[in-house]
Amino acid sequence: MPINPTYEYINAETEYHKAQTDTERLKSLEKMLRTAPAHKGSEKFRGDIRLKIKKLKEKIIKDKKLGSKKGHGPSQGIKKQDMQAVLLGLTNSGKSSILKSITNANPKIASYGFTTSQPKIGTLNYNGCNIQIIDLPPIASENFEQGIVNNTDTILIVVEKLHEIKPILETIKKNKTSKKIIIFNKIDLYDENTKRKIKETLKSKRHNFVLVSTNTDEGLKELKDKIFDSFDKIRIYTKHSGKKADKIPIILPPNPTLKEVAEKILHGYSKKVKFAKITGPSCKFPNQKIGLKHIVKDKDIVEFITD
Repeated sequence: MPINPTYEYINAETEYHKAQTDTERLKSLEKMLRTAPAHKGSEKFRGDIRLKIKKLKEKIIKDKKLGSKKGHGPSQGIKKQDMQAVLLGLTNSGKSSILKSITNANPKIASYGFTTSQPKIGTLNYNGCNIQIIDLPPIASENFEQGIVNNTDTILIVVEKLHEIKPILETIKKNKTSKKIIIFNKIDLYDENTKRKIKETLKSKRHNFVLVSTNTDEGLKELKDKIFDSFDKIRIYTKHSGKKADKIPIILPPNPTLKEVAEKILHGYSKKVKFAKITGPSCKFPNQKIGLKHIVKDKDIVEFITD
C-alpha cells in the first residue's frame, strides 16, 4: 500500500480483490495506477502495478488465442436453438456427469474442482425434439458467463446439498423469465428416509425439482420430461403425400397458425400453399382440409398442398 492512498485508489484496490475475471482485474489495476499517489516514495509501488498490468494483458491475449485455436472461446459459436437449457451449479456438483447422461456430449469428468473451464454443449433428443443443453463453468469460475444464463429458456440448478440452492438463486435473481428446475444430484448416497425428507423440504419451498443419480440413472427420465415440459413450445410434424410424417418436428410457440408453420419451414413458402391437410388434436377428423388461418396444436401432422 503506498503512503497516503487516495479514496479513489482504495476503491480501485477493493474492486481488484473482488474481481471475478481477468478483464475486471485489468480494469481495476489500471484504475489503481491512475489513482495511486505519484511521488518519489511510491515509484516502486507504481512500478509493481505496471508489471501486474503487463503480465495480465499478456495472459488475456494468450487465453484468447488458445480459445480461438480450440474453437471454444467464451460464448463464441454458441447459437441459441429453439429450446435451450443451461446447467448451473457450484464446482464439483456433477453438472458434467448429467450432461453426459442426458445428451450426446462426452465432457471431461474428474473428481477435482473446476474441470469445466469453458461452456460445453450437448443435445438432448426428446421424442424427436433436439434440446440444446449447455454446461457452464462453475459460478465461482472466472469463465462463468452470466449472459448465457440471462438469455436461456430454462436453468437447471445442480446441487448436492439443500443449502446450496439459496446462494445460486441469489446469483441469478435478475433473471425473471427463465424457468428453473432444481436437480438434487448424487441422490444414491442417501437412504430412503433421507430422500423423503429432501423431497418434503423442496416441496415446502415450492421448487420444481427432481432427485437424480448418474450412477444408478435414478430420476434421469423424470429430468428429461421436466426439461421438455419447461418450454412453452408445441411440436408440429410435417409430411408429404403418400409418406409417413417426419420424425423431427417443427418447434413453435403455442397457438401458431398454419401460415406461421409454413413460414418456419421456409420464408415465403406460405404464398405457395393453397391449403393443408391436418391430422391431430386441432382437427375434427384425419386429413381435414384447412386454410392457413387455422390454429394448430401440439402433435398435429400437417401436409401442405401447393400450386
